[in-house]
Formats: sequence, C-alpha cells, structure tokens
Amino acid sequence: MSSSSSYAFSCSLKCSFLHILYSSIYNLLLSTATVNGFTVTENGFSPLIELPVPTNGLYSNTSCTRWSRTVVLSIDDFGAKGDGISDDTKSFQDVWKVACSSPSRAKIVIPADKFYLVRPTDFTGPCRSKVTLRVSGFVVAPRDPEVWDGLNTHKWLYFHQVKHLKIEGGGIIDGAGQEWWSRSCKKNDSNVIVYALTKLCDCVLCFGNRDGSDTDPIFLWQPCTQAPTAVTFRRCKNLKLRNITLFNGQQLHMAFSHCTRVAASHVTVMAPAHSPNTDGIHISASTRVDLKDIIITTGGNCISVVSNSSRIRIKNVVCGRGNGISIGSLGKYNSSASVQDVIVRGAALFDSGNGVRIKTWQGGSGFARNITFENIWMQNVSNPIVIDQYYCDTPETCGNQTSAVSIDSIYFRNIKGTSATAEPIRFACSDSYPCKRLYLENIQLTTSSGIAAKSFCWKAYGTSTGLVYPPSCISSGEIVIRYRVKSNSTGWRRDDYAVF
Repeated sequence: MSSSSSYAFSCSLKCSFLHILYSSIYNLLLSTATVNGFTVTENGFSPLIELPVPTNGLYSNTSCTRWSRTVVLSIDDFGAKGDGISDDTKSFQDVWKVACSSPSRAKIVIPADKFYLVRPTDFTGPCRSKVTLRVSGFVVAPRDPEVWDGLNTHKWLYFHQVKHLKIEGGGIIDGAGQEWWSRSCKKNDSNVIVYALTKLCDCVLCFGNRDGSDTDPIFLWQPCTQAPTAVTFRRCKNLKLRNITLFNGQQLHMAFSHCTRVAASHVTVMAPAHSPNTDGIHISASTRVDLKDIIITTGGNCISVVSNSSRIRIKNVVCGRGNGISIGSLGKYNSSASVQDVIVRGAALFDSGNGVRIKTWQGGSGFARNITFENIWMQNVSNPIVIDQYYCDTPETCGNQTSAVSIDSIYFRNIKGTSATAEPIRFACSDSYPCKRLYLENIQLTTSSGIAAKSFCWKAYGTSTGLVYPPSCISSGEIVIRYRVKSNSTGWRRDDYAVF
C-alpha cells in the first residue's frame, strides 16, 4: 500500500472512529440527563438528536431522479492523479469551468479512496445551471504555508457568487492546518511580540522569525488574522451541504459570508482542542441559514454568528471542547453590528470553555436581539451561559468606552447539566447600554465539583420563571409571555415573546 493510500485509509478510519465516539458521547449525555431526573421527551427539555446513519455512503432519502438530464464529470477525466503527491489544482479548475458553463445540470465527482492535493482555488459563479459537487474521496490542502506566498492568505477553497450549489458525498476535506497553528499568536508567544510591534508602529514589516530561529531576519506575518478559512462560501444563494467532513482547518473550517438560503446537515468538523481559532462553522452577513444534525469538536467556537446576520436556525448539534456556540464577537474597532432572529434548539455541549455565549466589544454600536437558546444539555462546561459586553481578545488591554452593541430580548430555556466553574450564569452588561428583556426558564446547572453554584449579573434586566438554578440575579420588573408564530410565506417557525 502506498504512503498516500495508507494516509487516506488511516484518516478514514480515524474520522469514522471519532464520529462514532462523539455519537456515543452524546447518547451518554442524554442517558446521564435521564438518570439525574431530567425528562427527555418531544415536548420537554431536548428531543433526541438524530445523527446521520449512512448506507454505503448515501442517505436513504437521497434523490436519484433526473439522472438523464445531468452531466456527470469525474475529476480524474480532467487529469487529476489523486495520489497525494501530484498537484491536482488545475484539474479542479478545469472541471469547474466545464460544469459551471454547462447548459444542463452538472455533477462533479471526486472518487472515493483517492487523495487530491489542491492549492488555494476559487470556484466562481454565476453558473448557467445547478452544480453538484460530490466529494467521496479526500481533498487536501498543502501542508506548507509558504504555498500561500503572494496569494490571499484568507482562503483555500473559495466559492463565490454561485447559486443552487450542492455539496455532498461522505468525503473528507482536510485543511492540513498544523503548520498554521504553530504560528498563531495564541500558540507561540514570540508571535504575540511581532503582532504587538506591527500594531505599535502601524507597519506590516517587522524583524523576527517564523520558526524560533535567527535565520529568517525579516518577514511579513500577522498569523492571528491571516490563516486561511478552509472552505468559504461568499455571496452564494440556495446552497445545500450534506454528509461532509471537514478536518484540521488552517483556521476557520467553514464560513458563510453574505449568503442567502443555506441548508447544511449531517456535517462533521474535527480538529484538536489545541488548534487555535479553528471555528467549526462561521456565519457573517447571511440570512436564512439552517444548520441541523451537526457534530463539531475543534479548538474554536463550534458555531459563531457575527454581524449583519439574521434568521439563523441551528438544530441538533453535538459540540465538544472548543468554545461552544457564540453570537459574536460584535462591535470590534468601534464598528456597527446587527444580529437578530437566531434560534438554537437542541444541543449537547461537553468539556468546552463556553456554552452559549453573546460577546461584544466596548465602543461598538448596533444590536443583538431576539435570540433563543433552548433544549440544551451541558457537561463540564466552564461558562455555560454568558453575555459579555466587555469582550477583549488582543495582546493589549482594551480601554473603557461608553458606546456598546445593545442586547435585547435574549431567551434561555431548558438548559441543564454541569459547569466546570462555580459561576454557570454570567451577565456582564454595559453601563451605558444595559441588557434588556433577558428571560430565563427551567435552568438547572450544577457544578461538576459539587460546590454551590452562583450567578453574576451587572446591568442585566429581565425575568425568570420555573426552576432556575443557580438562582437568577437579573433585575426583574418585566413580565414575559411566550407564544409561537409561523410565517405562511416562508415556513419559518419561531418563538415570539410579549413583554409588559
């Protein structure tokens, strides 16, 4: 067996094993919830998450109609070797040009059990017809960051202005991000010094080295912000992703930017806990994004939703390690940000630094509102419920500022489990723009160590109902009534609240 075949085989086994492991962990969490007296019913705290059950790499409801009207294009027919050594970038570019220009539907096939090495590549639309990308094999990034010299270091696989794109197939997209992680400011203190110098002198050329030696005297390097996103979708519409695994992203694994109508399901994202900023799925300036049946375990946020995003629905998520599910950060560099109409319903989080969190920088403007987190189980999560309007993630100290992103109408319902710290609930809100209309219902968060749990509140206003532990500290005075609404035009179902 060749080295590339051995790699593909071992990687496949490893991913399959990890998928089974995290599925088992989630089922164990649900069992633990029942043992501790938490009722798990369809109408109760958390419906069972139905994880993907593959059948020969396909799902039972996969459509097989209209094959006669679809042009099928194998990447191998365009000269790709798939041996893990040859550069197959041109083959990917060529097959995309043919598929995108086809007057009838096109399907690009990346065969199983092969290993395709692809350099940074753009897949640009608009296309003449619908395109399906069936990834059954391995698509792997170059391991050496030097490959990006002279190129845009923010991207690897970049889909731009494509409508009606479908990506499926049960394959693996491997960002090979290990070398990028070692250069991150969060992994290497020497990088922090370089970052601080570039900020201080407002320049991009500083003395230093990339590998800790003194043989590379000068270089351009700001690794905290310039590692690639493994897969980016920008200005795409009617996008569907199903049965795909992303592995070891350079930084963010998958990003949706300025996209509309996105449906992603049965997606698995994996990277080591020590990999910095390797968010699983990142959503920005997008609307009508539907994520469900997702497994993510990385060193960053499992899912992050940032500025100018709305109508985001996240359902049935297993989130391990990393930093949980985040709204934000918002308002950095005194910017304006808006996030609204977000529902997170059905999630299991374990061993993560944060659970469900909203984070904003001082000095920003805009709003985060009408956001719901419900039916969530947590195990050994350090900060299960967080609102932080004083977020600061830079080497230098962030100064106090009066303006802030306003936070309004945030709902936490049926959240249970254990906290790794004594403070499972923390609401640190702005002096100038306090948090308004916070709502807690049926919260049961004890500490993993057995010590008494407590809540922290600052400038946090709202109400609570049902059993809430640790006891709520939000300032009351408002009555919240919940009701459910459904749009007849879009089918979008959400909870709404009347506040008196």
